[in-house]
Amino acid sequence: MSTEIQELPEIGEIVIATVTKVSDHGAYVTLDEYNKVQGFLHISEIAPGWVRNVGRFVKEGEKKVLLVKKVRSARNEIDLSLKQISKDQKKKKLLEVKRYEKGKTIIQSVKEAGKISDKDIDALEESIFSKYDSIYDAFLDVARKGIDVLNDLKLPKKTIVAIEDISSKIRLPSVEIRGILEITNTKPDGVEVIKKILGNATKKDENSKIEITYVGAPKYRISVSSGDFKTAEKTLKPIISDIQSSIEKQKGTFNFLREDSKKTRE
Repeated sequence: MSTEIQELPEIGEIVIATVTKVSDHGAYVTLDEYNKVQGFLHISEIAPGWVRNVGRFVKEGEKKVLLVKKVRSARNEIDLSLKQISKDQKKKKLLEVKRYEKGKTIIQSVKEAGKISDKDIDALEESIFSKYDSIYDAFLDVARKGIDVLNDLKLPKKTIVAIEDISSKIRLPSVEIRGILEITNTKPDGVEVIKKILGNATKKDENSKIEITYVGAPKYRISVSSGDFKTAEKTLKPIISDIQSSIEKQKGTFNFLREDSKKTRE
């Protein structure tokens, strides 16, 4: 008779857990990603300082992002911490889970659209993970660049057709960063000089969409939209530098004021 070995998290790992019971000494939870194995969140690991009432911080049925502090493999017991999780760690973990859930939905859609067997879906997932960190990342890549990005995976024709179909329906994530350009040029043809400089700045960029609009003399708004803030910032920085350099070479004045950035789509 064989006994199935329960997979357990590692010390230092960040996990998603569901609170199942709250007591005076802490809270019992089950780990969502580890087949509901039980863990314990001691009162001393709930929040900094003295916690008088555990129920103020955790409630039954809630999902929490927790840090694995100790693992007792022999008894499948896990000690966890809430107070040692930073906002950035929580945000990153929740985003990871969200992308995983989106990937599951996408794969199911591909299976149904292409009438693909469970065995072939398993093979597809294995192929995707040989190249990408997640299913969702793979389909975003196809949505942005086309099905050819998967050529090296040698997928069956019907699978390719289904992936292309589902990818075409994905709304690409988008972020926007903006700022105000204050530009003057007192030459007789100063307006034309400024227009030419700004026109050159908005030349097509394959990773971002760049727009400059007139606000009212001497102000212009520049916006850069891209798939993530890092790419958008990388695009904006040299544009601002080039505009400033070109304006000042023409004996004009330049100033740039950042505005709030925002996500335009999830």
